[in-house]
Amino acid sequence: QAAAARQFSELGYPGTTLRAIAAEAGVNTRLVTHYFGSKQELFLTVVELPFDPEQVFDRLIADGADDLGRRLASFVIGVLNSHVGRQTITGLLRAAASEEEAAVMLRALLVERMLTPIARRLGGEDPELRASLLGSQIAGLTFARHIVGLPRLVEASPEQPADALAP
Repeated sequence: QAAAARQFSELGYPGTTLRAIAAEAGVNTRLVTHYFGSKQELFLTVVELPFDPEQVFDRLIADGADDLGRRLASFVIGVLNSHVGRQTITGLLRAAASEEEAAVMLRALLVERMLTPIARRLGGEDPELRASLLGSQIAGLTFARHIVGLPRLVEASPEQPADALAP
């Protein structure tokens, strides 16, 4: 796992191969796939979110509902603008888009580590739906700006999408 975590972190998802992970760990590639399955499954096993959702949500929500959307949007964009954050989030999306088992694992990660904690803190009517919609905005923004590279989103300053997403 340590070899996989290091390579995914340093090389990103596309630059990491099961063969290279196995070589670094001093084992056969078949042994890696036996214990971890596909590259996508291994990625989801070793990936760590670039922030602690519980702490971040507590801090963001502590200042009250006024301007909460702006604070959340700014935080997300800040994570995506960091090298590690962008690699982690785009890697998760690519893995989930390319393999159903990875998508199942990603859903579990998102529900347990992000959506449920924020839904608990949001309260109000149907917080699970609202938290899931927040997740869809993060995935959509990440995909459009950092994977597809929509020109207007790529060239926008961090403040522009944060202002537009804030409401």
